[in-house]
Amino acid sequence: MLDIETLKKEHEYLLQQLSDPELISDWEKFEKFSKRKNFLEKLIEKEKELKEIKNKIEENKGILVTKEDPELTSLAEIEIKQFQEKGKILEKEMKNLLAEKEPQSHLHGKATTDGLAVIAEIRAGTGGAEACLFAGDLYRMYSRYAQSQGWQQKILDSHHTELGGFKEIIFEFKPASTTKRGEDKDVFSKMKYEGGVHRVQRIPETEKGGRIHTSTVSVAILPKPKKAEIKIKPEDLKVDFYRASGPGGQYVNRRETAVRITHLPSGIVVTSQTERNQLQNKESALSILEAKLLEKKEMAAQEKVSGKRKAQIGWAKRAEKIRTYNFPQNRITDHRIKKSWYDLEKIMAGKLEPIIKALTKNKQD
Repeated sequence: MLDIETLKKEHEYLLQQLSDPELISDWEKFEKFSKRKNFLEKLIEKEKELKEIKNKIEENKGILVTKEDPELTSLAEIEIKQFQEKGKILEKEMKNLLAEKEPQSHLHGKATTDGLAVIAEIRAGTGGAEACLFAGDLYRMYSRYAQSQGWQQKILDSHHTELGGFKEIIFEFKPASTTKRGEDKDVFSKMKYEGGVHRVQRIPETEKGGRIHTSTVSVAILPKPKKAEIKIKPEDLKVDFYRASGPGGQYVNRRETAVRITHLPSGIVVTSQTERNQLQNKESALSILEAKLLEKKEMAAQEKVSGKRKAQIGWAKRAEKIRTYNFPQNRITDHRIKKSWYDLEKIMAGKLEPIIKALTKNKQD
């Protein structure tokens, strides 16, 4: 039987340990504690939901006992059956969670990426404020697409501008723990073709003369590494804490909750300041670092392969212009497959499936 009180005490203990700034220097211990904390949170949340369902069942049974209102009694009987079904699903989810094993990181010596979580990085390029605004538009487009697929979303780091855009935003998409009909768990295979330079042509709101401006935004799609794919030595990390800035009022500036991690061997620097406590920002920054190190590792491996393979890999290069969004002509063009769509408004609202299907089909042909 699940001893939820013991799990809650363990969860509280882990939170205290993870709040210790010194723990970040022990990467293996920090990783172990973080994963255990996340696992316990899932169990505790599902147990809480199950308890609420059981309480509702008992409430409805109380209505059945009184037999005062036939209509209310009939409704109570229906709700009892519905809650019992939900309870069975939750119990099964908890059972699966307890029996869950770490997924295989490699298949026949090759890292498997389809279905994995991805870490996406959107960065404003040429075009000043307009590029920052379009970076925000792209983030909202991907966010709405993720919602339609049933994926979980989390912002890992962001740098806002006064006009409401982003100089940079880094976020994670991952498959939901349970998938409803019509939702897709295959995150990486859906997002992997979005990496590259996205160009926008439109009249900015700040443009008084009505001239069309051209701006660019770069997108990087990085598969989130599985356990054992990337090992980080504690002595290779330099960790700094500083006060967060941006939306959130004065609160974000009162404590040094923002985290900057420098990976000394590679020189890669990552930051996170979106959360209001150091622990969550540490976890986010380390997730970004792992993804960037995996990208660096794969790029080094790709340099050794044949010219044909290099040409295929070129689809995901950060510096390659892959798509143009022409607002005056209501047109979006993907330059890799030389195909255009004329429903830009719908696509920017997250209706990306036609483009993703076309890119996937072209790659398979």
